Amino acid sequence: MHSNPAHRRLFSRCKSFGTVLAFAMLLLARRANALDDIPPPFGFRWNDSSGKVEQVLVAAKAKIVSREEDEKRQTWTVEGLVQPGLKRTLFKFKEGFLTEVELQYEYDKWTIENYNDRMGEIRRYFDAKFGTGKLVSRTRDTDSDVIQTLVGYQWIVGGTMLELFYFSAQREALVYRTITVSYQAM
Repeated sequence: MHSNPAHRRLFSRCKSFGTVLAFAMLLLARRANALDDIPPPFGFRWNDSSGKVEQVLVAAKAKIVSREEDEKRQTWTVEGLVQPGLKRTLFKFKEGFLTEVELQYEYDKWTIENYNDRMGEIRRYFDAKFGTGKLVSRTRDTDSDVIQTLVGYQWIVGGTMLELFYFSAQREALVYRTITVSYQAM
């Protein structure tokens, strides 16, 4: 906190402990306000217009492969955003404004151990950034010939929610696995 020259000058001018305490609380409040919300990825902001999002996607040479609409919501499926393992991204809009971004990762030829390691890395990163996530799902369904596993964590900061899920479905030698990261304005 004392590394900033402006802060050092202000501290040196403070004569009483109460003044120093008030200044320190002001600095902490400013830092806390910076984390009032979890921002969506790719430099977007909550409530960006669909036109602005489309402009950025076109400039990034990403492709909107589908647009679905129901009631006041619109969902775009986008491919071609460059990030390791990112298969597709869903952009969700309410009344034309960005409210959710879901990243879907699929790694070809990865084992269950690779997925477990990657889930752990992502979870530790979010825990360090937003506090310890809440376990919201840990299920394994073996009631049919398809074994399904779902593990999910959730972080809520201000008016936003971040969710991290691992899902797998396996039937004999056929296996489908995915990791999703969903950013939502609530």
